[in-house]
Amino acid sequence: MTYLDYQATTPLAPEAFDAMLPWLRDQHANPHSAHRPGRAAKAAVEVAREQVAALLPKGGRIVFTSGATEALNWAIKSTRGGIVTLATEHAAVLDTVQATGRPLTVQGVRHDGLVAIDAIRHGTGLVAAMLVNNEIGVIQPIADLAARAHDAGALMLCDAVQGYGRVAIPGTCDLIAISAHKIHGPKGIGALWIRDGVGLEPLLHGGDQEGGRSGTLSPALCAGFGIAARLMAERHDEDSAHLERLWSLATDRLRGWTINGSTDHRYYGNLNIRRDGLDVARLMSDLRDIAFSAGSACASGSGRPSHVLRAIGLTDAQARSSIRLGFGRYTTEAELADVLDRITAAADAQRIAA
Repeated sequence: MTYLDYQATTPLAPEAFDAMLPWLRDQHANPHSAHRPGRAAKAAVEVAREQVAALLPKGGRIVFTSGATEALNWAIKSTRGGIVTLATEHAAVLDTVQATGRPLTVQGVRHDGLVAIDAIRHGTGLVAAMLVNNEIGVIQPIADLAARAHDAGALMLCDAVQGYGRVAIPGTCDLIAISAHKIHGPKGIGALWIRDGVGLEPLLHGGDQEGGRSGTLSPALCAGFGIAARLMAERHDEDSAHLERLWSLATDRLRGWTINGSTDHRYYGNLNIRRDGLDVARLMSDLRDIAFSAGSACASGSGRPSHVLRAIGLTDAQARSSIRLGFGRYTTEAELADVLDRITAAADAQRIAA
């Protein structure tokens, strides 16, 4: 099986697995206990917290959560006032802002996926935007949005799940949501970065172990997250150069396809492409030994065309004839070249048969 679905989740780094194993197998203490094993577990959590924080702006604190969805829910539900967000946001943002019942503006985007920034009016309490889009890889101008938010007296929430460790996160954000399993860490843990001076009401009650967030932390998950973050820092230049080579290879071999979203303001590990008339379900059936996506994993099985692709102006038919290829650290050039040739051949066979 060739894995090309890095936006849905990334392979667990061997180093992260090794860091987690002792806490799963031998050391079972609660990190919130006062005895010696508990203090040792707490120390491991704090080391991980420092490793995760090293990739985030100064002047804030990291609170571990069960994942980015919890972090985003907490940030959105604990603020006040109207909300401005983008039409291409993840469901964890769009569904949550709808659930608040607060005044809401869903800002459109241009054909390239970049936000067409309108005035953010006074009375707005929160602006929420994704740094790197999970479906089309477009990098939004978060610093500009944050400046406009602050001019209106609003807080800036950045969903940095897809960009954390890869794309610079502006220091002007007030709240930043991240997730471990998008950076070769374990599933089941994420974090919310909270700028100093920003107060949030708890989303969960029952212990306040994290200073605003209740629940027993897993030292194993924290340790895996920390090592994954450390590797993102240590391997940043190497990983970036590798991605550029993969992107160049992919765009060269897929000249007959159309890229969805900006090619200039984009993370190179995400390639969302379309070919008019393509039967994506048939393509995936013909290539069952290749793991790729027809859109967000969170919306798979819904039967609806991607809201992100519709937001950039694609028709339903065009959205349904699009696929997303996600690659990264553990993707080799040879396997990517082979997969791209097979995808193109299968798509060509559809056209001939038609």
